Amino acid sequence: MARQQRLEMIKEIERRRNSSVICYITGDRENLNTRIAPDVIPIIYRHLEKLPDHRRIEIFLYTRGGDVITPWRLVQLIREYTGEFSVMVPFRSYSAGTLVCLGADEIVMTKMGELGPIDPSVVNAYNPEDPCNPSARMPVNIEDVYSYFTLATETAGPNCDAMSLIFSILARKIHPLALGNVHRNYLLIRSLAKKLLGLRRFGPGAENSQIIVDNLTEKLYAHNYTISRREAMEDMGLPVFYPDIELERIMWALYDDFARELQLAEPFDPRDITNGQRREFEVPAGVVESQYGRDYFIYSGLVERKIYNGDTQINVDITKQGWHMVD
Repeated sequence: MARQQRLEMIKEIERRRNSSVICYITGDRENLNTRIAPDVIPIIYRHLEKLPDHRRIEIFLYTRGGDVITPWRLVQLIREYTGEFSVMVPFRSYSAGTLVCLGADEIVMTKMGELGPIDPSVVNAYNPEDPCNPSARMPVNIEDVYSYFTLATETAGPNCDAMSLIFSILARKIHPLALGNVHRNYLLIRSLAKKLLGLRRFGPGAENSQIIVDNLTEKLYAHNYTISRREAMEDMGLPVFYPDIELERIMWALYDDFARELQLAEPFDPRDITNGQRREFEVPAGVVESQYGRDYFIYSGLVERKIYNGDTQINVDITKQGWHMVD
């Protein structure tokens, strides 16, 4: 779809919602994906500075997640410009995307809209080695560690000696400093979620905030659990808004156009080049777009196919990645 046609959809959403819309899409294309990260903050800032109307600002968001600190800074930045902030969720808004939603006064979700748990995995130098790749470290899921202790407590009861033994067993498998990092992030994610809820114009109150945080961290029991709009509103008390039929159609069409442009349904596969040929490539993998400009997250690199002793080898070298302003 041409840029002008997509702009018409954004303008129509703005007209219907009496708002200014910034689209933020992090691609989940196989072998070439992006995530919510701090480098998007100045990009969003550029678009915010260009908005002529700050009465209501909406982020049209699609993401599988990313850095858990970035949502706090992003929502704070948007709140510098407006007293009314909404997130539009046409499809997926997982993990860090869900955190962004917690800071919104309203979450506009289509029938396909999905949120997810905010129980991240952590990786640092003290994490266990990946047996399939000794140079890499295995992620440790925060809630898995605390579920282990919950299970141990239920099994051992208030037996201090038994609990000490249980902790020793875990510490032999996972470095104590890695466990310390797990605990810090356990506290961090809950603190961030409560602070984001506190930024809403009509906050849920301390008791309801705790219920929301508990539901999104420890009570969903699976990191890949998907939360529908009905569950988000009725079971968790989030400020979900159901768009009317026409607004939902436009939201889905806009998402679908981004998905087709970024080729989200097609794995990135460089094997279509001829023997001995080297090819440079630039592939967009994320976008921030509003009426007033476009920025793409671009992967640049080199693909080369060679044949050694009858075996074909394909080398893909990512030489550069980052945001590029288009207009």
